[in-house]
Amino acid sequence: MIKVENFGKLSDGRETKIITLSNGELTAKLLDYGARVQSLIFGGVDVVLGFDDAAGYEKCTAYQGATVGRFANRIDGGRFTLNGVEYDVGRNSGEVHLHGGEVGFDRAIWEFDVADGDAPYVCFTHVSPDGDMGYPGELHVSVTYSLAGSELHIAYSAVTDKDTVISLTNHSYFNLDGEGDILSQYLQINADEITPLDERSVPDGSFMPVAGTPFDFKDFKRIGDDIDADHQQIEYGAGFDHNFVISGTGLRTAARAYSDKSGIALECRTDRPGMQLYTSNFLGESEGKGKSGKPYFRRQAFCLETQGFPDAPNKPAFPSAVLRKGEEWRSETVYAFSKK
Repeated sequence: MIKVENFGKLSDGRETKIITLSNGELTAKLLDYGARVQSLIFGGVDVVLGFDDAAGYEKCTAYQGATVGRFANRIDGGRFTLNGVEYDVGRNSGEVHLHGGEVGFDRAIWEFDVADGDAPYVCFTHVSPDGDMGYPGELHVSVTYSLAGSELHIAYSAVTDKDTVISLTNHSYFNLDGEGDILSQYLQINADEITPLDERSVPDGSFMPVAGTPFDFKDFKRIGDDIDADHQQIEYGAGFDHNFVISGTGLRTAARAYSDKSGIALECRTDRPGMQLYTSNFLGESEGKGKSGKPYFRRQAFCLETQGFPDAPNKPAFPSAVLRKGEEWRSETVYAFSKK
């Protein structure tokens, strides 16, 4: 089942739409504003944070549910060099470029097409012009959300008319209970290393083994067990806000989570090399009130942001983020739900 409805106006008068996909097992509500996830309902529980109207998302600074780009996460100094040319893409988080810049893909109203059937989907498309936020090349992007049983599939595609850099992700905030904090929810991550941060939350270019540290999620543990551990990386991130180096290649399991309270389990699969675990360390009243007028608070959710490595354009040891003219960039992420 697919339903398209009005979702309200932005402050500049632009209309927004909400698209509901449902197959009897999973219901996803998606917005053309930011090509974002507004709601995911499984087992009667809405497992993502969000807002009830367009105004809430326009005021939002935490990228809730959004498609983030052109480059997810951070670029040091807001600069990188490609083909011998330095590009300045701006700084919107101190001296760092974050999640595509001041006006990233989360602020665009995307075009979309829908299709009904056994696997209903919506395909969002957006054209980012050459020089948008300082990035080179006219970039044509599509993000397709589809349902398959109790799984939400996200397929990304992009082409450019000039060499550029790209890293897209979805920034949904998950809470498997739908309410309360996430400290007693369990998490496992398929990673032996993280890319450690400096004091500005920019990777320092090295790789740190997780064994013997608070970042060891090789086996299930509660998210809150080590979130305030005495460790410099925890201090830098104010909790978990780090890129995990996902083991293996191709579409594979990056993380699993579950809640004893709701009995809901989540598996995240991706073909990307990294995944940012963020435990909403800075979420709070400044974000306004969420669905049903409930105020936001710290550590209310966790994010599993599948991605290329942060600051990859400036770190030769990291997997390349370059998209060449004439090539197509593709990626897939799956969020699969089940009852534990």
